[in-house]
Amino acid sequence: MTYSHFRENLAKVLDKVHQDSTVVKVTRQNGQAAIVMSLEDWEQEQETLYVLNNKALMQQLADSLNTHKAKQGRIADQGMLDEIFSI
Repeated sequence: MTYSHFRENLAKVLDKVHQDSTVVKVTRQNGQAAIVMSLEDWEQEQETLYVLNNKALMQQLADSLNTHKAKQGRIADQGMLDEIFSI
């Protein structure tokens, strides 16, 4: 979207970005561009990048997946479930 169109429709664009998780690319006449996205979506992306770039967390996820596939995981008893759901 052009900068002019973005500026003229700022409120509508921001509403759509927030409501639909739409990412909008705004381009100026000189070709410089930026994106507009909701803060919530940006924070989620940052968390995802953190996990993907953290080798220890990725290893934990892989180990957990392997445990699950092998059906060797722990089965929560009622006390554990109560503790988890009371958080």
